[in-house]
Amino acid sequence: MEKPRSIKEMKNHLKYGKITLRALEPEDIDLLYQWENNMEIWEVSNTKVPFSKYILAEFLKESAKDIYTLKQLRLIIQNEKKEPVGAVDLFDFDPFHLRAGVGILIHNKNEREKGFASDALTVLSNYAVNVLGLKQLYANISAENQASVQLFEKAGFEKGGIKKEWIKIRDGWKDELFYQKILS
Repeated sequence: MEKPRSIKEMKNHLKYGKITLRALEPEDIDLLYQWENNMEIWEVSNTKVPFSKYILAEFLKESAKDIYTLKQLRLIIQNEKKEPVGAVDLFDFDPFHLRAGVGILIHNKNEREKGFASDALTVLSNYAVNVLGLKQLYANISAENQASVQLFEKAGFEKGGIKKEWIKIRDGWKDELFYQKILS
């Protein structure tokens, strides 16, 4: 299947290339429990404590509300076999200033560098501009996370600044980069 040359050519706002984005389902609780409690990714998700299945079940119930109420949206990234490979979040949704933050996870290291995250950012940008009417998306990325820097730059995000010594870690501080994409 040939990929559309531009976001405006995309007819299905939640499908692009190798992936489809879908809403959270109650059956995703075990997957979320595994992902959210993986301490290896806590630093990038700013998590400090484990999540219980009860808390995640409540999150799943709340996720049925719309983005204008919750100011956030999590979508599951599915591969062509309809297997979940990750998640993408819109957060800090601001319908007045027409912007939102973006977070993305491809959980299994064996599924990374296959184009899933890149396709997810493309389809999310399409959804943000053509469905939600947003003007811009932004991401906060640890300066040491070169894979994410490359991913977001490839997706058209530009570095807007550096937050010096922004992230506290066990043995010091890390800088955080601010990336932004103007959609329209």
